[in-house]
Amino acid sequence: MQSEDVQLPHLETFSKAAESSSFTKAAKALGLTQAAVSQRIQALEKTLCKSLFHRRGGRVMLTEAGQTLYAHAQRILGIHREARREITEHDAPVAGELLIASSSIPGEHLLPALLSVFGQRHPHIHVRASVSDSVEAIGQVERGEVSLGLVGRKVEKPHLEYRFLVSDRMVLVVPPGHALSKRKKLTLGQLIPHPLILRESGSGLRHCFEKSFERAGRSLAGLRVALELGSNEAIKEAVLQGVGVAILSNYAVQKELRAGRLHALEVSDLHCDRDMFLVLDKRRVLPLPARSFLIFLETSPLPDPGP
Repeated sequence: MQSEDVQLPHLETFSKAAESSSFTKAAKALGLTQAAVSQRIQALEKTLCKSLFHRRGGRVMLTEAGQTLYAHAQRILGIHREARREITEHDAPVAGELLIASSSIPGEHLLPALLSVFGQRHPHIHVRASVSDSVEAIGQVERGEVSLGLVGRKVEKPHLEYRFLVSDRMVLVVPPGHALSKRKKLTLGQLIPHPLILRESGSGLRHCFEKSFERAGRSLAGLRVALELGSNEAIKEAVLQGVGVAILSNYAVQKELRAGRLHALEVSDLHCDRDMFLVLDKRRVLPLPARSFLIFLETSPLPDPGP
């Protein structure tokens, strides 16, 4: 390379474009014009005689040569940060934006507590989290719209990597005064006559329930499905209004159980516990804020749902 092509700004620009999968986002993050970002990338590609990015519909992904350069660039930039730390005697804070997509249970019952602590440790990282269902969250990770996803099911694809977060227990919930409210346990056969409220297709909870039902040799066609709703809060309200009973996450009903507003039962022959995962796309490199969040998750206890 010519000396002008290995200046730190070129490598920093290249790394930022790789991490955001976008020249436009890299330009915004670095305070440059998109043309300046393109010029720096083109200078590197011309010197190396290799394409560093696949360019597809406004998004970019690293080529094999780009992945190799990214690994070297991180070492070079890391040495620069270390030198600055030794000279100035303090670390430069990790800053930037962390984009997360989550399904409802981790998004509503894990993330708030986690992000409270994470924010105290990394006050310069701005977190934006969206909550939908597992399939949509995984899709956002695949499309590069977010860096990380927190989900309650897996969609098996070779470019997706899943890391275990926590196990979640499913319980049947009924309102006070219900015919089942004095019981602690029932069988699947005893559940079938009662109107049931389900989550929408695509949710991890619905997927877990359907698979468990199939393993028990049953069909959803044999259930009295009273209603399908798109959120746990809506389902809890429908249960309280007497529309039916529901299988929900133990995380989702803790407040209502403690307050005596709902009663929980175990369905002895319906094994509907599930694991929740963090998902990332191995085709993309993670920005430093996302890498910091991964390290944080590996060293922090997750919230306990209670009994």
